[in-house]
Amino acid sequence: YPVSTSKFGLGDRPGSRFTPLGQLQIAEKIGDNAPPGAVFKDRRRTGEIVLANSLGRDPIVTRILWLRGLESQNANAFARDIYIHGTPEEWRIGSPASYGCIRMRSSDVAQLYNIVGIGAAVTIVDTPLVSAVPGLVSAHSMGPENTAPFVMR
Repeated sequence: YPVSTSKFGLGDRPGSRFTPLGQLQIAEKIGDNAPPGAVFKDRRRTGEIVLANSLGRDPIVTRILWLRGLESQNANAFARDIYIHGTPEEWRIGSPASYGCIRMRSSDVAQLYNIVGIGAAVTIVDTPLVSAVPGLVSAHSMGPENTAPFVMR
């Protein structure tokens, strides 16, 4: 899936807005049956819906996959509330735009949410996706130009 990572860079320093690298796992899944664009604040639905590409709005939407780091380089990910989640800023997917989380299109994060379980492995790498997963070709891949550092196995 195409994604967006932090516009502030990569890392895991507490209080930073970096996207952590390395081996992580899905620690919690939040948003069962929420409609596309459902807004979450503090991991709770607010009742508001923000549609894709709504101007001036940038909440967490649709689903949350809360990540737990498995290595020293990403040990703070869970405490830092690093998620894979939907974004209404879908035009920014493929470019760094988040505050540390992995952003996805609402339709993609809803599909991913239904596929993976708690404990699923997530690898975040600082390399183009096609380099991290040789031979990857799918309807959701972005091709050689994708520099979003995210792999899920």
